[in-house]
Amino acid sequence: NTFPPYTLDLQIISTDENQVFVAVQEWYQTDTYNLYQSDPQGVYYSILLENVRSTKQPEENVLIDVLEVRGVKGVFLANQKIDGKVTTLITYNKGRDWDYLTPPVTDMNGKPTNCKPPDCHLHLHLRWADNPYVSGTVHTKDTAPGLIMGAGNLGSQLVEYKEEMYITSDCGNTWRQVFEEEHHILYLDHGGVIVAIKDTSIPLKILKFSIDEGQTWSTHNFTSTSVFVDGLLSEPGDETLVMTVFGHISYRSDWELVKVDFRPSFPRECTEEDYESWDLTNLQGDHCIMGQQRSFRKRKITSWCIKGRSFTSALTSKVCECVNSDFLCDYGFERSAPLKSESSKCFADFWFNPEAPPEDCVLGQAYTSSPGYRKVVSNVCEGGVDLKQNLAQHLCPLIAHKGLKISIKGKNLAVKPGEDIIFIVSQEQGDILNTKYQVDLGDGFKATYVNLTLTGEPIRHRYDTPGVYRVSVKAENIAGHDEAVAFVQVNPPLQALHLEAVPVIGRNQEVNLTAIILPKNPNLTVFYCWIGNTLQPLLSLESFLVIRFADTGEVRVAVQAACGNSMLQDSKTIQVFDHFQVLPLKFTNHLDTYNPNIPEWREDIGLVVTRLLAKETNIPEESLVTVVKPGLPTTADLHMLLPVNQPKWKRSVASDKRIAAIKQALNAHNISFFLRGGYWVLVTLANSDSDSQRIGGGGGYWAIVVIFVICLVVVGAFILYKFKRKLPGRNVYAQMHNEKEQEMTSPVNHSEDTQNIIQGEEFIDDDLDSQTLGNARGNHSGVVLSINSREMHSYLVS
Repeated sequence: NTFPPYTLDLQIISTDENQVFVAVQEWYQTDTYNLYQSDPQGVYYSILLENVRSTKQPEENVLIDVLEVRGVKGVFLANQKIDGKVTTLITYNKGRDWDYLTPPVTDMNGKPTNCKPPDCHLHLHLRWADNPYVSGTVHTKDTAPGLIMGAGNLGSQLVEYKEEMYITSDCGNTWRQVFEEEHHILYLDHGGVIVAIKDTSIPLKILKFSIDEGQTWSTHNFTSTSVFVDGLLSEPGDETLVMTVFGHISYRSDWELVKVDFRPSFPRECTEEDYESWDLTNLQGDHCIMGQQRSFRKRKITSWCIKGRSFTSALTSKVCECVNSDFLCDYGFERSAPLKSESSKCFADFWFNPEAPPEDCVLGQAYTSSPGYRKVVSNVCEGGVDLKQNLAQHLCPLIAHKGLKISIKGKNLAVKPGEDIIFIVSQEQGDILNTKYQVDLGDGFKATYVNLTLTGEPIRHRYDTPGVYRVSVKAENIAGHDEAVAFVQVNPPLQALHLEAVPVIGRNQEVNLTAIILPKNPNLTVFYCWIGNTLQPLLSLESFLVIRFADTGEVRVAVQAACGNSMLQDSKTIQVFDHFQVLPLKFTNHLDTYNPNIPEWREDIGLVVTRLLAKETNIPEESLVTVVKPGLPTTADLHMLLPVNQPKWKRSVASDKRIAAIKQALNAHNISFFLRGGYWVLVTLANSDSDSQRIGGGGGYWAIVVIFVICLVVVGAFILYKFKRKLPGRNVYAQMHNEKEQEMTSPVNHSEDTQNIIQGEEFIDDDLDSQTLGNARGNHSGVVLSINSREMHSYLVS
């Protein structure tokens, strides 16, 4: 469908008589819509009325203040909002012309209203009722043509809190006030009886009814006990005279149903002598509306009879000659007057070129340009004025391409290797039959097509290699050319994600959070990082983030990696302290031979070293954290956490004792573990001035050194610890390198039963038993920690 440009929202108002009425919110509007009308094919739309008020409901539904008057085709009511003022307008020719409602001369008591145009008019609320069992603020009916009853007020604009009741029986030409408050309305017997019940929150026992189109009103006690009215219902059929009032006596009681039968009030059925005719006219007094003169039958006010089932409202119609008011502006044209009845000339909109050929114009064929007018749909006028007769004929030129696009079916620009992709080429305008389309899919595939956009033939392709591919299509003819480009990402699905971060950090110190993904997809992965309990992530194309923590305590850090259609997540807990000590650990080159340099292996080695040190020195394991660093040579940091509930001098004494215990264990070579391949791993302390400078202290600095010692060991004398952790990174690493992970062993007493040997597993258990690690003494241990003669310095991080 061809709607005007810059459209934000659209609401369908009516689809009657093979024509669509729509309310369109355009780029400059907030609480108003413009009313458009389609041609008979429902393709091209012309503007009818600007700035129709809209209201947004709590459920996000939008209500437009437009009401189709039932009973007389072509009549609509609308509330227009300009500069904050809301006024009610009426049209008799499907929106071609709009006028204000004529106010009544006197009120319901016969007193002058002193409301005179152009400063004062009648305005009506056009709300739908929230309760489906009561009428809205304006009530009309198909079998009661010309009868309109609604709530509103007199004045220069519509006032929300004023809901006086007004009625017209000649389709809006003359109005009368009938009530000072809003009432629920029900039409019986084709509008021969109008029932009204006050819209109020207090209980009622009285209803009002009129049999003379609201000229006079009678009251009726429909119940002896007052009820809170919930709704009004009539029996099926327009001719019925039976209605039901339902409500409740109190808020705790059940519904009460009261049936009211008006049939006994009428002595007989109507005959032809009981009816008279009335002619439909607009506010200017014109009888030719929608190209015809229409007369309707109505019951005489003096007749007290039932219309019944056989009643029909239509009487006669006569076709009129066409005049200017039978034509409205064509697509792309509009009249400049605020009320369309004030002007009859149509001008082209700024965005529309009447001479431009249509999009489907083919070279050699002819097209017509509109003079700006077309007859109102359903208008039956004949002869007379024909504003469409000045149609200009043009030959279709060779049109250059405009709006060329290449898209992927499904709108997914990220695919997997080997996945089928369907490319679709389209264009907004331009010649099709005399054009060549050159397609380049970016991986070496190039082709030239003819009539590509005419046949709608898709281009099917698949990419086998990951990467970013530039897809382009160029359309070219003698008149010009156009090009469209799209970028396609071909990504293998993510298989593993590991967040690498030190578990212990000082307050306000920088910490590096690094996300390791497999397989690596540089420049194609987006990383989302959540710090603490925040719901707002930090986004980055880099796999690392440097951050500081201002408060002490535990902080949960989570990272998500998104690549194409796949996404993985990992998280870590970081402990932030004011005070702790760091002892760098340095391993010999032999350990590097068995270092796969993956996060899980480093975590396992750190866990083994921590538990060995805790077991040998009787230091609580939760006070020690060993962090093995990435890269080669293999190094680590031993974090010694200090109790926070003790004074600083006590913490210093406790740390000195722990350092002394670590010195003793290292000097005695009591810390060891065995690595498959016949190597003992020994740990000692060595001097490292560069490391001490890294921490910021002066003097000598001690590092733990792991020394591999070749020895002959009976395999049965050791327990093989299983690597049970099936972490994604390890699995992928093993698959990618086609290697088997190294199994870790730990020494035990030779007298232990060899049935404890467990073989064939590749992964370390999460819960390593510290009782089996390093419980031998002296030279029988696999990893020995010893102390250099120089004094070891510890550093306080704060």
